[in-house]
Amino acid sequence: MPKQVDHHERRESIALALWRVVDQHGWARASMREVAREAGVSLGQLQHYFSSRAEMLAFAMEFASEQTSRRVASTLRSLDQPPHPRDVLRVVLTEMLPLRPDSRATSRMNAAYVLEAMHDPSLRQQVGLGLRHGRALVESLIREAISQGHIRRDCDPVIETDLVLALTGLATLLDLNVIEPQAALAAIDQHLDRLFGPAS
Repeated sequence: MPKQVDHHERRESIALALWRVVDQHGWARASMREVAREAGVSLGQLQHYFSSRAEMLAFAMEFASEQTSRRVASTLRSLDQPPHPRDVLRVVLTEMLPLRPDSRATSRMNAAYVLEAMHDPSLRQQVGLGLRHGRALVESLIREAISQGHIRRDCDPVIETDLVLALTGLATLLDLNVIEPQAALAAIDQHLDRLFGPAS
């Protein structure tokens, strides 16, 4: 009996190969032929699963999002239950920064994804949808923290959401060695201390 191919597993292995190519060589080098070589499949096999670089990138980012969500959920389970909203925001923010090999690869993939979306209408729509969904989750958490008294009631949840999300911009500074990880974590902690601190 020939071995049955798990198509979803094969797509995930190709996505991981794309991560490695982008992480090590950049998006410009991530041709379908190069990704096929990294994944250990023929170009024809890869094209059976993905008809274009954009399609391959979109799937790889969906997979990356799933992996990030799993890491966040795993970390949150290790905290006091239910976790304090400050801790939830800190975990979410730190998982989006290139502080470990897996999150570094995700961060670089995300940068490539956003740049590619600037010139691809279908990707642009998908990227925008994903970012709006993520932003809505953060705003929901902040609104809930305000209603529970963890954040001052005079805070504007829309502005606070945007300020929290602005901290994800530290990813570029980390990736280019402009700042050290400790500096990024200190900036996050100081901002969250201010957000969740008592009224002055």
